[in-house]
Amino acid sequence: MTDTNLRTYENERTDEREDETTARVDEQEHCPECGGRLVSDTEHAETVCGDCGLVVEEGEIDRGPEWRAFDSAEKDQKSRVGAPTTKMMHDQGLSTNIGWQDKDAYGRALSSRQRQKMQRLRTWNERFRTRDSKERNLKQALGEIDRMASALGLPENVRETASVIYRRALEDDLLPGRSIEGVATASLYAAARQAGTPRSLDEISAVSRVEKMELTRTYRYIIRELGLEVKPADPEHYVPRFVSDLDLSDETERMARELLESARKEGVHSGKSPVGLAAAGVYAAALLTNEKVTQNQVSEVANISEVTIRNRYKELLEASDSAAPA
Repeated sequence: MTDTNLRTYENERTDEREDETTARVDEQEHCPECGGRLVSDTEHAETVCGDCGLVVEEGEIDRGPEWRAFDSAEKDQKSRVGAPTTKMMHDQGLSTNIGWQDKDAYGRALSSRQRQKMQRLRTWNERFRTRDSKERNLKQALGEIDRMASALGLPENVRETASVIYRRALEDDLLPGRSIEGVATASLYAAARQAGTPRSLDEISAVSRVEKMELTRTYRYIIRELGLEVKPADPEHYVPRFVSDLDLSDETERMARELLESARKEGVHSGKSPVGLAAAGVYAAALLTNEKVTQNQVSEVANISEVTIRNRYKELLEASDSAAPA
């Protein structure tokens, strides 16, 4: 058989395959009865003919999302492609992690050779996840933020905010001359105050690996250089935590808020530690509601001295008497 005959035969086979493909596509797009155009009815999960109404397919699988969106912004917000990204991980959670359990998909233990292979893969995966010094820096700092936030009982939104603040400090080259732990602690302290769940400097430094003096110095530097707007801590933000730790009633919490509000109107807050005012307010409120609590118990919860509680306690009662109507 000559080359010309071979080419002719191959061309005929190709034409036949194209004709079969065209016929299948035509069958899928047109009605087998009248030849009309097929329409997909997503509401009833059917494929029907637009002309004669013949139901060609029914019980189709809906491969779309189970939610509805009414604009593009809502659609982008609800769409899900893999795990959600998070600022609390140095790679934002986009990389793949190899599990530490030496088991297969069915829960069976791996052989010694497979365990060695998986351990080698974990090592290389860890190296590839932190390719440069910046990512290693982020990994260490974000781990510190997560550890301290867990020890302080701070919510996830505070951790996210602290991670964003640290990333901004790293991008603006604010870390040279300062420790990673110091900037991470200052970021967490600022994030807690911004979120309305503040912690005192003593509480932060107790779980941190840096001294209190370094923390305050780094915090002021970060706030100034990044232009963060952090309002002075409100004593009322500390009240719910103190009341909960002392196992006091809701009435005591309400009374403590009223005392602090009266003190604010009288100008007692100016120049005073918000932690001390909150602790004194809780102690005074407990006495007014006939709940048994000692100054020593309040000082241990608030991490301040009993002398501070006594001084602020008197000021709060005087402010309350002054604010009371005659």
